Amino acid sequence: MRRRPSQGPPGARQISTEQFQRAQQIVAYTARHEAVSVIYGDTGLGKTYAMRRGARKLLEARARGDRTEVTLTQFPMDWTRLQIAKTLLKSITGEDFVGNNGKATNRLLDVLTATPRLLIVDEAQQLNEKSIEFLRFLHDHDETRFGLLFVGGNGCWRVLSSKPMLRSRISQRQEFKALLPVEVPSLMRAYHPLYRDADDDLITYVDESYANGQWRSWAIFSFNAVEVAQRVGRSHIDWEIVENTFAMNPPDERPSHTRRRPPARTETAAEPVGTILASRTADDAAR
Repeated sequence: MRRRPSQGPPGARQISTEQFQRAQQIVAYTARHEAVSVIYGDTGLGKTYAMRRGARKLLEARARGDRTEVTLTQFPMDWTRLQIAKTLLKSITGEDFVGNNGKATNRLLDVLTATPRLLIVDEAQQLNEKSIEFLRFLHDHDETRFGLLFVGGNGCWRVLSSKPMLRSRISQRQEFKALLPVEVPSLMRAYHPLYRDADDDLITYVDESYANGQWRSWAIFSFNAVEVAQRVGRSHIDWEIVENTFAMNPPDERPSHTRRRPPARTETAAEPVGTILASRTADDAAR
């Protein structure tokens, strides 16, 4: 199976940070108690991955006999109540419902009453007031049985917390934040063998230059760095591989305190990495 760069390189390990563990707990709590919860934060910090892992655990529990089902969905901005109802019915039952708003709502209430469920609404920052109110109405109904988990990026909490009727019902919330600089070196060494022997200065330089504590940025950088290293027969990262990886997707800014680095040419390769990459790129273009 092919891996996207944002999924990280082959051999990357799942790192169970405190934020990751907390998100797992919120997913389980929301499903178990049919609560309303929120997980939010800037893009690329791992919140969606953590949410999906938590949802997968619920599905695994269902395979062992637990009755809770999981529905993951999202709604574009400015959707109507009828569009939301039809989309939820399609996600849950597979049916393309035909009917007006009242009939669709009644059918959806029946479905949400039948089986315990966790409803996860991703990209929740896109929700408008009518969408939020409709979801709150569904959850508040005396007979429905589902937990409601909102997951979103920039602006998510601002949007949800501005609605008092929803805000007062939220039981748990978590804001994902960037990795702390002090924890990045040890986390990256645990994340992939490429960093096993890298010193703190090198890893910190990559973080300050490119990743900024974001898991997705580290995954993309690592994917590219592994490819660069493999082309020249290296198994561990060094300053030369870092610079050639940056050349594939240049950082927006470099830190002002650029550190002194060893010579670009090393004894572990017959010729500089840049030369090898340039020649291979030319070969690829000629094919």
